[in-house]
Amino acid sequence: MTQLVWNGLFVGSFYTLVALGYSMVYGIIKLLNFAHGDLYMLGAFTGFAILGAFGGVPASMGLVALLAVLLVTMVASGLAGVALERIAYRPLRRAPRLSLLITAVGASFAVEYGMRAVAGADPQVYPVRLGGTAIEVFGARLTLQQLVLVGAAVALMAGLNLLVTRTREGRAMRAIALDPRTSSLMGIDVDAVISRTFFLGSALAGAAGVMAGAYYGKIDFLMGFLIGLKAFTAAVIGGIGNIPGTMLGGLLLGLLESFGTFWLGGEWRDVFTFGVLILFLTVRPTGLLGERVTERV
Repeated sequence: MTQLVWNGLFVGSFYTLVALGYSMVYGIIKLLNFAHGDLYMLGAFTGFAILGAFGGVPASMGLVALLAVLLVTMVASGLAGVALERIAYRPLRRAPRLSLLITAVGASFAVEYGMRAVAGADPQVYPVRLGGTAIEVFGARLTLQQLVLVGAAVALMAGLNLLVTRTREGRAMRAIALDPRTSSLMGIDVDAVISRTFFLGSALAGAAGVMAGAYYGKIDFLMGFLIGLKAFTAAVIGGIGNIPGTMLGGLLLGLLESFGTFWLGGEWRDVFTFGVLILFLTVRPTGLLGERVTERV
């Protein structure tokens, strides 16, 4: 039981980092950014390229190198997210929602197959792989590297929550989420705040991509598709647009997957996950911590 809980929290931390970007963008401009999962993939390949440029990393330096690459990748992924918003979404901000949704799907395919053209279709082996001696804690086997990755994910989530709730930038984000037109009249640079929101969400997705590549040891150009859907599921479970709810939803989804795999088998993992999504959309579409809102015309 303890091992299942730990496995669920570990995987859920990856889902949460990606889901936060979904939730932030939806909360600000009510856009389901289906290209967000591909920024996770882009982050994994960026880390792969940086590590490969140094000809591999000795095992003794693996964790230190990974943390350094993590910071660089977050900046690169954040800038990619800003470019995506500037090129694909900003010109259509006043267009019908369906136009934005179709554009997001097209942007997803563009990033995926653009990476295929650059890196090829074959899976790539990550230049650094986290291993280590497992220790037993309350019956669960875990490694120091796993603890560091989860700690990094928790630190990033806590930092984001503090930024949104305690800083001037966070107040501007929340104001735009409530009423962008009035926020603009009050002197808030709406375009700049939206760009920074994309930067933060994309940086978190890129960090998750590096962590997943280092842990699982293999990446490919389609790895962002499924994680993007699962991140969307996590955001819906917790309450899309709600930061604490999204964190809760990501961790809960990881736990559901862990226990569902144990009960039903690994081949039923995704069926179980999306079955939960359908259940939440049917029973509680606002999610666990989401609020029912009235659509403005």
